[in-house]
Amino acid sequence: MTIHAMIDLETLATDPHATILTIGGVKFNPDNNSEPHSDFYFRLDVDEQDKLGRSQDQGTIDWWGKQDPAIMEEAFGEDNRVGLVHFLNHLTKWMVGVDVLWGHGYGFDVTIVETMYRQMSLPIPWNFWQVRDGRTLISLLPRDPRKDMQTDLHNALKDSYYQAKAIQVAYSKLYANINNTTGLSVNPSNSAAHII
Repeated sequence: MTIHAMIDLETLATDPHATILTIGGVKFNPDNNSEPHSDFYFRLDVDEQDKLGRSQDQGTIDWWGKQDPAIMEEAFGEDNRVGLVHFLNHLTKWMVGVDVLWGHGYGFDVTIVETMYRQMSLPIPWNFWQVRDGRTLISLLPRDPRKDMQTDLHNALKDSYYQAKAIQVAYSKLYANINNTTGLSVNPSNSAAHII
């Protein structure tokens, strides 16, 4: 069985060197509706990231100021923050056996964590060809299935769980379409050769 994993971050910016407030992840099987498992959740040391020069964006900080106070406290609270090496070592071990790693948005979750590995001079525990973008896949559905499941947003662990569940829904709809239709065909009227 192929093992898929989903990670999600809450950050203080949106660029590849963003300061990470929290990160969560789950492993899951995209081929059925089984429950995601093997979860992790960390609140990362912000001061350590400041010393590395990781970025904070005023627009993102302003956005956080408009969120529910409980969500803000979870993201910004000082308790139980862990060092970056501790977190990255845990993530490296967690990735053992994972075949596919999902983030929710090209150039965001996975890319931001990769820059952190590089800054800490640690090897990235996945290959570029293992990475998938959940936002793109979910956008192909008529409706984002998370809207029917999730009420608590902007918690990295909960977001990773519901993003994994949405991937399961997308896979099931994709399989249903493949099994019930012949798919697209190429003929002279819709081929690239016809356009040229």
